[in-house]
Amino acid sequence: MKKKFSVPSFLLDYTSVWNPLFGAFMHKIIDPDDIAHGLRGKPKVGLGVEKIAPMIDKGRLLAYKRELISLRKNETLFREGTKAIFYFQLEKGALKMVTNSTDGREFIQGIFSSGDSFGEPPLFSNFSYPSTAIALEDSRVIRLPKDNFFNLLQENFDIHLKLNEVLCNRLRYKSMILSDISFHDPEHRIMSLLKHLKGGTVSGDATRRVIRTARPYVVPFTRQQLADMSGLRVETVIRAVKKMQEKGKLEIIGRKITI
Repeated sequence: MKKKFSVPSFLLDYTSVWNPLFGAFMHKIIDPDDIAHGLRGKPKVGLGVEKIAPMIDKGRLLAYKRELISLRKNETLFREGTKAIFYFQLEKGALKMVTNSTDGREFIQGIFSSGDSFGEPPLFSNFSYPSTAIALEDSRVIRLPKDNFFNLLQENFDIHLKLNEVLCNRLRYKSMILSDISFHDPEHRIMSLLKHLKGGTVSGDATRRVIRTARPYVVPFTRQQLADMSGLRVETVIRAVKKMQEKGKLEIIGRKITI
């Protein structure tokens, strides 16, 4: 008789909505060969979540002389080490921010989708971009000059508070990843990442309060991308996921990890 699978209760109590990876799962799903980094159609299980409103309403951005930039898949928006002079927000598409090691390994700092802003910290502290931004698919990006962006924040305190919330949750995510990479084994690192991703599968009302969901979460990333997010090798991720499946910590449905 097949053992019934149930999601452990501790997986349902993780509520970080604005992590840097939030939104990509809402968009499209990775090719099943675990090699391609392109995005395609939605899964049929485990999403069903409304997209939270864009970081800054497009109407407000228009009032501050925003520009539109079109990117082709795999095209670079900006590179690590370049000076930050614009605020960026995705109007359409998906984008990743990555750093590369000296031996060519890629670490994904964040994945963003429609409505998400990205690359803001260098604007406030006047340092160069620490990561490279690359389009995961054909995308359209809103660009606002730095001075105009600061004027917008000064004149719209609600947006300033909202941005602070976003940046604080990204710091929370970075702290989690750093701790896991430093102290924990691969299974723990992967489960922490999956819990964080699942924590984003909630919707919010107009006041941005969290609405919890107990739906199964279908992970919309390849094993390679999970490796790039966690600092592990893809072979290690594949072995760890298999062990976690055998222990009943997750399920594999149609080659997709589900928790």
